[in-house]
Amino acid sequence: MKLLSSGIDQKKFGGDTPYSIMFGPDICGYSTKKVHAILTYNDTNHLIKKEVPCETDQLTHVYTFILRPDATYSILIDNVEKQTGSLYSDWDLLPPKKIKDPEAKKPEDWDDKEFIPDPEDKKPEGYDDIPKEIPDPDAKKPEDWDDEEDGEWTPPTMDNPEYKGPWKAKKIKNPNYQGKWKTPMIDNPEFKDDPEIYVFPKLKYVGIELWQVKSGTLFDNVLICDDPEYAMKLAEETWGKQKDAEKAAFDEAEKKREEEESKDDPVDSDAEGEGDDDDAEADDDETDKDADDTEESAHDEL
Repeated sequence: MKLLSSGIDQKKFGGDTPYSIMFGPDICGYSTKKVHAILTYNDTNHLIKKEVPCETDQLTHVYTFILRPDATYSILIDNVEKQTGSLYSDWDLLPPKKIKDPEAKKPEDWDDKEFIPDPEDKKPEGYDDIPKEIPDPDAKKPEDWDDEEDGEWTPPTMDNPEYKGPWKAKKIKNPNYQGKWKTPMIDNPEFKDDPEIYVFPKLKYVGIELWQVKSGTLFDNVLICDDPEYAMKLAEETWGKQKDAEKAAFDEAEKKREEEESKDDPVDSDAEGEGDDDDAEADDDETDKDADDTEESAHDEL
């Protein structure tokens, strides 16, 4: 759903028509199932940066978008808050208030190594003399091995269980660790606050832009007001009073549909063929024409 400002031609409303706010569920394929909340600021459309999953069943749902004078917002589905936050942080409407200081540099003597090799740890005597591989002690020289023809037999090698790899001193906590260096933040010279960032003063029309490949989507009870409590109350008086009956009717309709589909399903060929073995033997002498008729009849049933 789009909220449009004055000055547009309603008869030419379409996907390219400028709007102030776009809000509502977007279900497309298997990957896109979310609530859109797009705000137009300085002629640019800004998408919400948070994910807001939408409902995907075939029942009626109420979607509510609340913008407050303190620049906070809430998104409700069926009168339950699903997302909340600030217009400043959850949309890129304005430049950030703070930025990393472009002039700051990490001091050369800044120690950001949390662990260091233990200077007291010493490499054991003979550590480097331990081979990586050793002859397999279980290998046996083949009985048919001929040293003159085959050369001197040497047993195959295997990994040495005593070999631990190149020696490394164990790690200890660095007593001079200063933590990870972070670039200090400074005020953004390009930031200019807008205390009326939440205001859309020229709203005049409501437009529904719908693209679907399956019919059946209905819209009702569109409300734009300045009282969130009233909006929630109206939702309970309309959708709230009907939701249980709608769910019961939907479940009953689905049950009947499944029953009808089960009646229309073809009979299992294995079950149909049970008990027919004797008949098959008796019919071995049937003519080719009868076989052709039977085959044609089976295709007609399918």
